[in-house]
Amino acid sequence: MTIRRRGFLSGLVTGAGTALGATSCRTGATPVPGALAAEPAPAIPPPEPDLSTWEAVRAQFLLTREYVHMALMLLASHPRPVREAIDRHRRGLDEDPVSYGLANFERLDKAVREAAGAYVGGRPEDIALTGNTTTGLAMLYGGLPLRPGQEIVTTTHDHYSTHESLRLRAVHTGTSVRKVSLYAQPGSASEDEIVGNTVKAVGPRTRALAVTWVHSSTGVKLPIRAMAAALGEVNKRRDADDRVLLCVDGVHAFGVEDFTVGDLGCDFLVTGCHKWLFGPRGTGLVHGRPEAWKGHAGLIPTFDWAAYQAWMRGEPPDALPPGPRTSPGGFHTFEYRWALAEAFTFHQRIGKARVAARIHALAGRCKDGLAAIPKVRLHTPRATSLSAGIVCFEVGKLPADDVVRGLRDRKIIASETPYATSYARLTPGVLNSEEEVDRAVAAVAALAQGAA
Repeated sequence: MTIRRRGFLSGLVTGAGTALGATSCRTGATPVPGALAAEPAPAIPPPEPDLSTWEAVRAQFLLTREYVHMALMLLASHPRPVREAIDRHRRGLDEDPVSYGLANFERLDKAVREAAGAYVGGRPEDIALTGNTTTGLAMLYGGLPLRPGQEIVTTTHDHYSTHESLRLRAVHTGTSVRKVSLYAQPGSASEDEIVGNTVKAVGPRTRALAVTWVHSSTGVKLPIRAMAAALGEVNKRRDADDRVLLCVDGVHAFGVEDFTVGDLGCDFLVTGCHKWLFGPRGTGLVHGRPEAWKGHAGLIPTFDWAAYQAWMRGEPPDALPPGPRTSPGGFHTFEYRWALAEAFTFHQRIGKARVAARIHALAGRCKDGLAAIPKVRLHTPRATSLSAGIVCFEVGKLPADDVVRGLRDRKIIASETPYATSYARLTPGVLNSEEEVDRAVAAVAALAQGAA
């Protein structure tokens, strides 16, 4: 017996006609007899926001003006188009959750993948949707196909989420994991040093190199393109099943750097979307090259309808494209996931190159100001080729948390790096002005005057 999705879903929502009609009346949509609920939309689309100036961009956010926000790389505020999309989907789910949800699962997931593909320059079917960077890393490394004896190499600079994902992989499968250092001192790191140590880190058993594009510990930005090129030379001498896969946690470059995955050259890019991109909280993705996805079966069952059909036939969902096949299933906060498309559109309307130039300019202003303060030690490279929007520093002998508290007392919201060696951190972005950067630097200078 062939089970068609339309008939299956229609059966689930039998008797929902009254609710569908009520929803349609409230949202201005025309009810179609026997059809599933359509996405509610206002009768007149809202005008596109003016994003021609940075103050106009800032006006799209509800951020309080009481503070200078220099820690939005942790968790972003939502711009107006994203807030409105979340509210629109929430209303549809609250008014008729079953009909609205079943009508939109595939359509809106597809729209998000298409928006993400347009943003990163990749194919939508190569993108898995996740809830955050940590989930993406766990899914990637937990299901990465390795033969007995092959290893994964990571770095001492990587975040807890990478290290723990790899530790758990080792616990459950016995996979060998090795850590290496790519640079001695972050402030003086060079591309030659990093690329040279990348090649040295690769051994005959190395199957994957797990790195982070921008280190939240120091602000160092790895030269991923150059690293990928160097590994490409190594891989020329290897069989397909032995080539080194370059896997990148890109969360602190995503929404900052102007790039495409083709230009970047890595095999996998993992990111959350609720930081620099200003996407809905609890959203993320994994992009993989088609060749890199081969053999990766996923880790959590997908809810893609084609996978259900394969299951009903007693087959694995191997024929699905890699993105849908590996996207963790289950029910999610759909109003947030489906609003992610608006975040990509918002960023594209500002302009990726414009965003990158602005963040680098503000971060450079911040680094220049901090470097000029006595008793302040800057740990982030000054060169834009080796840094992005994260600026890490020390103030005399003050502990990092004391610096962060002192800045907050001066109405500057900063953060500290959650590592064994902790630094204070300022992360200027497109919602900041030059005047706010100068205020933050002046606040650090005031702290430095009283520091030992």
